[in-house]
Amino acid sequence: MNLPAGNPSVDTPPVDTQPIIAVLGPTASGKSRLGMGLARHFKGEIVSADSMQVYRGMDIGTAKPTRAEQAEIPHHMIDVVDPEADYTVAEFQSAGRGHLADLAGRNRRAVIVGGSGLYFRSLVDPFRFPPYDRAVRDQVRAMSHEEAVAELLASDPSAGDQLDLANPRRVGRAVEIIRLGGEAPTERAKDPRLERVRGYEPEIPFVAIGLDPGDLLAERVGRRIDQMLGEGLLDEVAGLAGRLGLTASSAVGYSQLLPVVAGTCTLEEGRKATVRATMSLARKQRTFFRRDPRIRWLEWDPDPSVREAAARRIIEEMCPWSS
Repeated sequence: MNLPAGNPSVDTPPVDTQPIIAVLGPTASGKSRLGMGLARHFKGEIVSADSMQVYRGMDIGTAKPTRAEQAEIPHHMIDVVDPEADYTVAEFQSAGRGHLADLAGRNRRAVIVGGSGLYFRSLVDPFRFPPYDRAVRDQVRAMSHEEAVAELLASDPSAGDQLDLANPRRVGRAVEIIRLGGEAPTERAKDPRLERVRGYEPEIPFVAIGLDPGDLLAERVGRRIDQMLGEGLLDEVAGLAGRLGLTASSAVGYSQLLPVVAGTCTLEEGRKATVRATMSLARKQRTFFRRDPRIRWLEWDPDPSVREAAARRIIEEMCPWSS
């Protein structure tokens, strides 16, 4: 969807002080279905917090909501850019917060749904992302590590107090930021917002529901991969081959099935690799979200209607506007 007119800067949280709703958890945990149900009940619209659903054409492999679902409940931050683009979390934050502000202005409840933890936190927490430019990154990567360290220390003699100067990636990123006019490591470390981020102090109020099927996750992941393949995922990957940028080509499912399209491995090998990669992603998502003390985790129930009823009770308990 296009960005609403009058998109505010990321420094401007939505004018509505009522908490938004978030549905979070690992992949294949039932977030989309629960998000749809809550959006129906609370007269809301969905804001996707998925780092790969922003790419057009990557529909089956990212488990995008169907056209019918999007027609019933408006969805935002889906199909934002072509798969050739490298869409950054900073761009996502700016556009996503624009939608949150627009929904608040229209008195529509925002329901954030997703498993990309940093993308979710960028919407509600006081993250400020430094500037990025691919051309500058390429220039810095062409430098030796010694040259990059020398340039960094020339601009910020105390940089070694904030980052490991033996880490080429971190040194290179610091040089990029300085070249683009951003803060040097020493100055950035003084930003009081960092403590708020570390302390999970939100900038925008929300109530978060966590979903985790526990030991059933592996079975659900395998079933989902088989369903995606049955719906034409391999054809989708084949149609996108050669068009995927660096970020999109790393997406789980696409990365593992591109060799199948190229004929360098079998479909069954690609399927198994996709299941393994999906489970690895799910474990990382689980770890990320379990660290966040603000999330209210539902006791898992196989019945989606029971899960929705439990989520509604939590929301109604925490939010006077919902009852």
